[in-house]
Formats: sequence, structure tokens, C-alpha cells
Amino acid sequence: MIQKVAGSAPPGQNAARMIQTNAPIRQLPAWQRALTEAFSNPLELLAFLDLPRDLAGADSAFAMKVPRSYAARMEKGNARDPLFLQVWPAPAERAEVAGYVDDAVGDLARLKAGGVIHKYQGRALVIATGACAVHCRYCFRRHFPYGEALASRDHWQGALRELAADRSINEVILSGGDPLSLNDEKLAEFAGAIEFLPHVKCLRIHTRQPIVLPERVDDALLAWLGRGRLRKVVVLHANHANELDDAVARALARLASAGATLLNQSVLLRGVNDSTEALVHLSKRLFECGVLPYYLHMLDKVRGAAHFDVPEAEARAVVRAAAARLPGYLVPRLAREEAGADAKTILSR
Repeated sequence: MIQKVAGSAPPGQNAARMIQTNAPIRQLPAWQRALTEAFSNPLELLAFLDLPRDLAGADSAFAMKVPRSYAARMEKGNARDPLFLQVWPAPAERAEVAGYVDDAVGDLARLKAGGVIHKYQGRALVIATGACAVHCRYCFRRHFPYGEALASRDHWQGALRELAADRSINEVILSGGDPLSLNDEKLAEFAGAIEFLPHVKCLRIHTRQPIVLPERVDDALLAWLGRGRLRKVVVLHANHANELDDAVARALARLASAGATLLNQSVLLRGVNDSTEALVHLSKRLFECGVLPYYLHMLDKVRGAAHFDVPEAEARAVVRAAAARLPGYLVPRLAREEAGADAKTILSR
């Protein structure tokens, strides 16, 4: 998912078209230049990974997008690589499975003006953009109507009105898409505006960009992130230890140096991280990078992702086994989000 100062584009659009700027490509920040070069053609990704061209892929309105630096972490010749499986449009996406729907967590029922979703007491989520640096095939918002609910429009005015009107909100969560798909001027504008809402104490940013595109953590990002009275929490999204290479580790260290608290949430995915060994390695590597595991989510039942599902009994067993090998602070809470619930359902602690 990528983007310029304002607006967004549907997830299936080409990366280069989505950077709407008059500046020559060479003048763009490194992370935006990298996004113009991301893989969007499945055959090109297969060739890069030395995989056979006849490896079946699914035609989908939810197009493939993979940054080249992320693809470089995949094992060449291995069609079961855990990073590749997260981004490859598998034929199983076409299967219609009972119970798997477009709006898996009930976001639309709680959506307010200005792209604000208010589900939980004291916290409100802001849909900043529909763009991302990578299209994860299990994404619970892969069918979300972003064109109707983008907070970044009109200098955030709709979202700011909603947030100002409800003094029970003490934490604002920037989500999307991926909010770091917006440029730093746009993000700094929002962070600066909510500084003037005295009831808001914390700004939380849900992002996968530092994981899949570590170039995104640059001086411009750190400048606004480190300013102001708001506590900053960055909730990252890594699912496998192989995602956390040295470049990512350096990017995370820079985020921490700006004063941000770093947490991680993962999704339990069949074939990707559904083993005790994978979860233990992920938690240990996160800690090496200065990040604490936060949630391990059961798969949200979004249409097109049923092939990633792990049964709850199996998930509980895997987490119990991981807990026997890890200190308590490195064991993420296994959780499920249910439409209409007042909080996430915690399945294990």
C-alpha cells in the first residue's frame, strides 16, 4: 500500500500510479522510490524467486504487491516459504467458504464520519488510508470500501471533529491500510492537530511498513514521531522471524530512539507460523529487536482467506507449548476479534 500526501487508491492499483506527485522519481524519499519498484506482476515475482511459471495463482481484484526488499528475504526455489505464502495469490482464495465474509470484524457497523471507528471504550481508530506497501492475502480489510471512509481527506477535518466531540477518547489509533503509506507532512499534520485535544493522551500507530519496507523509517518520520506531548505507541505486524532481518532491526532501533513504545501483533496462519518453533523464534527475534509480543490473532474470517485458518484447539496447544519455552513477557495473548463485541476475546494468556 502506498501513497502521496492525501487521498488513497484501491489496493489493486499499480504502485507507481499510486504515488501522485509532480516530483521526478529520483527526488522522492527512498521508501517511495522502493514502492514504485515493488512486484505487482506474479510472473515477475516467480522469476525472481526461481519458481516455476506454472505455479498457479489466483485472479483477484485484490492485486499482488510485494516490495523487492521483502521478496529478497524469501528462500529462492521454495514455494512453501513462510513469507511467500503471505503474499502469493493462491487459487484457494477463490473458494467460497461458509462463514467467511467481506466485513469479518464488523467495522462497517461502527464506522463514523471522517473514517473513525469507535468500538472499544476510551479508544478510537482512524482509517488514514487504504494503501499499503504489501498486500497480505489474509488481510481482514481486503474488501473494505476505503473510498467511502478515508480520514486523511480535507486535512483530517471530519476525523478531528469526531474525536473532539467525544471526550471519553484518550487514545487514537491510526490504521488503514497502513498509515505510514501517507507522507510525513500529512501524518505530522494529524499528530499536531490532536495535540490540541486535551482528552487524547496517546497516539497509537498500527503499521507493517517498518517490517516489509524498513526504508520507511527515515529522518522525516522520526522528526514528527518524536515531537509533542502525546505518548507514541507503534504496533508492528510481523508473523515470522525471517521477516526481521538486520535492516528491519536497524529501523526498529530508530523508532525506539524516537521514544516510541514498540509492540507486535501477529496473525496465526496455516503453513506460516502455526508451530511452536516458529512462534518461539519470532518472540525471541522480536525481543532482540526491542519489540514486545502483544497479540497473536486468530484469523479473521474474511472472504478469500479460509485456507490460512488454524482451529482454535490447535492454536491453544501451540501457544501453551510456546509458553513453556518463553518468559511470560514474550508470550503473546492469543485473541479473537468478534463483530459487535466490546473487547477482544482472549483465548490464552
